[in-house]
Amino acid sequence: MSATASRPTDPGRATTPRAERFARPLLIAFLLAAAVDLAGVLAGLDTLHLVAKPLLMPLLAGYAAVRGGPRLLIAALLFGWGGDVFLLADNDLAFLLGMGSFAVGHACYLTLFGRGRGRGRGRGHARTRASLVAGIAYAVVLVVFLVLIWPDLPAGLRAPLTGYSLLLTAMAWRAGVLGRYAAAGGALFLLSDALIAMGIAEWPRLPAPDFWVMLTYIAAQFLLALGVLTAARTAVDGGRGRGD
Repeated sequence: MSATASRPTDPGRATTPRAERFARPLLIAFLLAAAVDLAGVLAGLDTLHLVAKPLLMPLLAGYAAVRGGPRLLIAALLFGWGGDVFLLADNDLAFLLGMGSFAVGHACYLTLFGRGRGRGRGRGHARTRASLVAGIAYAVVLVVFLVLIWPDLPAGLRAPLTGYSLLLTAMAWRAGVLGRYAAAGGALFLLSDALIAMGIAEWPRLPAPDFWVMLTYIAAQFLLALGVLTAARTAVDGGRGRGD
C-alpha cells in the first residue's frame, strides 16, 4: 500500500497506552483553563485572563501530542499560543506579531489539510461540488466584509489585515476536507477574528465582546484539533483494517 493511501493526514508519531493515559487529564485541564478564562473575561477579572489564556494552547497541544496528533497540528496550536501571548499586550507591534504568529499557524493547518485531500478522492462529484460552493461562499463573505470594514480600519493595518484575512479564509475553507469538526472549527476561527476586526474598526458589537471572541476562538481551536485527530485515527484504523 502506498504511503499516500495509508497516511492521508500524516498521523505522524505512534502513541502508546502509557502516553494516552495523560490524554484525559490534559483535556480536563484545557477545559478548566477555558472555563476560568471565559469566566475571567466575562467578569472583567483581568488577572484570571492573563493567567488562563497562555495555558490554553499548550494544554491542547499536549493533548494532541499524547493522542499521536500530526506535528503540523501541534505546531499550529503552538503558533496559536504565540499569538495569544502577543495579543495580551495592548499595542500595535504586539498585535502585528500576534497576527503573524497566527498566520504561521494557519499555514500549518493549510499544509495539513492539503495532505488530507486524498481522503475525499473517489467520493464523487457531490463532494467536489460542495467544496466549490463553500469556497465561493467564503470568498463572497470575505470580499463583502473587507469592502465594508476597509474605510474604518487604521491605515497601517489595512494591508496586513487583508493578507491575514485571505490566509484565514483559505484555511477555514480547506478545513472541510477533514469533516464536520474541522469545518466548524475553521468557520468559528473566521468568526472570532471577524469580531476582533469589528472592534478595531470600532463597529457596534455584542455585549461582552471579548467573551464572544474568546469563546469562538477556543471552540475553533478545539474543533480543528478534534477534526485532525479524528481523521488521523480513522486513517490509521482504516489501514489496519486493510492489513496495512
